[in-house]
Amino acid sequence: MSKLEQFLNGKLQERKDNFSIRNLSTNFPPVDFCSNDYLGFARSVELKDLIDLTLSKLPNYLNGAGGSRLLSGNTKFIEETEQFIADFHQSESGLIFNSGYDANVGLLSSVPQRGDTIITDELIHASIIDGCRLSYATRYKFLHNDIIDLESKLKLARGNIFVVVESVYSMDGDFAPLIEISNLCKLYNANLIVDEAHATGIFGKNGSGLINQLNLTGQVFARIVTFGKAMGTHGAIILGSKNLRQYLINYARSFIYTTAAPVHNIVAIKSAYQLLPKIDHELVHQKIALFRKTVRELNINTLDSESTIQGVLFETNEATKMAATTLQNQGFDVRAILSPTVAVGKERLRICLHTFNTDEEIISLVNHLKALN
Repeated sequence: MSKLEQFLNGKLQERKDNFSIRNLSTNFPPVDFCSNDYLGFARSVELKDLIDLTLSKLPNYLNGAGGSRLLSGNTKFIEETEQFIADFHQSESGLIFNSGYDANVGLLSSVPQRGDTIITDELIHASIIDGCRLSYATRYKFLHNDIIDLESKLKLARGNIFVVVESVYSMDGDFAPLIEISNLCKLYNANLIVDEAHATGIFGKNGSGLINQLNLTGQVFARIVTFGKAMGTHGAIILGSKNLRQYLINYARSFIYTTAAPVHNIVAIKSAYQLLPKIDHELVHQKIALFRKTVRELNINTLDSESTIQGVLFETNEATKMAATTLQNQGFDVRAILSPTVAVGKERLRICLHTFNTDEEIISLVNHLKALN
């Protein structure tokens, strides 16, 4: 075995020893409490039919883009879709990226410059962390949702200041105090960037997000809206000013140097947005309320969340994996979230609630969670 192979093997063995090894699986238990498909769009026959109908009206579309947006991959349909989505979210403009990861890396690596300051919540998504690492700006972290600690970092900031948060946090499912953060940004002349990945489709009028719900559209510099969660498709858009859109076209490397998404993917995104106002948005909140009520009645200790993301904490990777395996063997697709994805001692079962989960399935899951104690 070569020296490099020995290194790879040793690092993998470390993960095995602390029960944090990741493996791909094609085994999906029948009752989905795992995916981010909160509204059931990924499995929606109505959405699929709408996609097929739209594609039938676009003759001679290509199977692939054939190049980047700046070369052969741009179309009038993509640009119309970007503006359609921007209007939906009450934003001036938008630019579609191939994934939420690409969007966050492209934005944070290109806009903040040397001498500027980025301040992020300590629980911010890995894609934002990676974008910050590619920037020459100074970076500070503030304690999760801690306004006092955020202000202490703002007092240290220099240059153009960027405060970056998620509206709904992907692992804890809690909300950022967006109004308080927005007020602080105004006070310190900072630019607020909000990742709305897990709020889109769930909160705000017709699922337009928490920024819209809180009437903060004029207070944010940029929003990242992803399509792979409640929208049931793939990709992301950065919402902001027309200047920001043009800047990203010129400087965001994750946009410039990648093949564009094919037209049928853009059709899927636009079709999901067309379907969004037609669904019953109260249904998913009823499922959340039922889960919260049932865990309280059975005295199960869960993370404090009013979103589709619910968490049950365990003390170790091993205990969390054993709990997940037990539930999976009982037919519930619930996954373990292990360190280093989350902090040591905060390993958890991450439970996602969906409109297609029946009340009986939710109550049964909670009863099985109680049996794990």
